[in-house]
Amino acid sequence: MSLFLDPAAQDLLFREAHTANTFTDEPVTDEQIQAVYDLIKLAPTAFNQSPLRLVLVRSAEARERLVSVMAEGNQAKTRTAPLSLIVATDNEFHQELPTLFPAFPQAKDVFFAERPVRENSALLNGALQAGYLILGLRAAGLAAGPMTGFDAEALRKEFLDDEHTPLMVINVGKPGEDAYRPRAPRLSFDQAATVI
Repeated sequence: MSLFLDPAAQDLLFREAHTANTFTDEPVTDEQIQAVYDLIKLAPTAFNQSPLRLVLVRSAEARERLVSVMAEGNQAKTRTAPLSLIVATDNEFHQELPTLFPAFPQAKDVFFAERPVRENSALLNGALQAGYLILGLRAAGLAAGPMTGFDAEALRKEFLDDEHTPLMVINVGKPGEDAYRPRAPRLSFDQAATVI
């Protein structure tokens, strides 16, 4: 075997895991999400930047506000999930770099003084952290239903501010009845990789 990770863990994180579309009513606690975050925050990003920001949507009122900005096909599952996470990036992440990247605290001003540069870096590294988040949720025994079908500007106005960019909404919980669609095809190694 070429992989060191236990096959059961491989199944949990990748082979058996799917995007979930239905969930049981078993609650997802703040402590579970904090444990997931405390795990995934250790994964690598450029300059150790941490642009990922999460909004945990719990209340019925906030849930309906979120549903109102979701694409029609995502509304019902968002309404019934035990927890929905708004995953966003902080475009002012560079303010934390003197603490997060003490080897070169000047990176804040040398590399990230301009807003467009920060937005590009926040998008790339925030998306990377969102991928870690999905794996972290799976590692916690939770199912994740990530979605990008929403009105981004309406979501920003409703839940965020101009310093934050929404990336996705992830419904989280234990998988419900008929939670998964059949797995779609994937590219083979030979299709995706070139050896030179």
